[in-house]
Amino acid sequence: MKQSNLYIFVYASVMVVVVAAVLALASTSLRPAQQKNIDTEKRLDILKSVGAAAEVASAPSKDVYVSDEYKKVIVDQYAVNVKGEKVDGVDVFRLDLKVELSKPADQRALPVYVANLSDGSTKYILPIRGRGLWGPIWGYISLNDDFNTIYGATFAHKGETPGLGAEISTPKFQNQFKGKTIFKDGKFVSVSVIKPGSAPLTSHSVDAISGGTITSKGLEEMLLDCLSGYQAFFTNQKN
Repeated sequence: MKQSNLYIFVYASVMVVVVAAVLALASTSLRPAQQKNIDTEKRLDILKSVGAAAEVASAPSKDVYVSDEYKKVIVDQYAVNVKGEKVDGVDVFRLDLKVELSKPADQRALPVYVANLSDGSTKYILPIRGRGLWGPIWGYISLNDDFNTIYGATFAHKGETPGLGAEISTPKFQNQFKGKTIFKDGKFVSVSVIKPGSAPLTSHSVDAISGGTITSKGLEEMLLDCLSGYQAFFTNQKN
């Protein structure tokens, strides 16, 4: 009996080690492909904020199509600090906004992506990150070269409720932000997300999602918190 129990114990231990080794090997071998997918989705979100990559659904290769569009549309990318100055030595695409936002404001490096569109116009794309009802929400806001008017927006989420908070990722909600302005009489005000019908919409407000109050307010706070860090950059670019 003792030998039988010892055999079972040794066998189980060996199997645990073997399975762990196989899983570790699989994870290591899959990591480059996983990172490639993450990079493609990030590039696609950046492009969507300026209405680019519209034919991605019909592209023979999503990765190739998005990569080519990104190289064509995004002509510059850099990070700035709270003073609006460029920060040297930063791999902007790999910058983790969650980490940067956890730092004191004067230690943050904030990404800026510059897009040139087919009509010759230049747009400035800024990443944003916050918290919804059930988890993180994030996205990109693109501005015209007046550094005031929103050209486009794209939002995503990790686990908001379908039909409610998850609606932030739909074109219907995102399209509301086009043409809205983030300054009023020279003062930064961002964009408010208000309950539908509670007040007339202005150039600084959009309708919230019905039944998604917490997610809507989380998105409003995300815009205010993240875009406020670029105020000095906006001012410097206007001068």
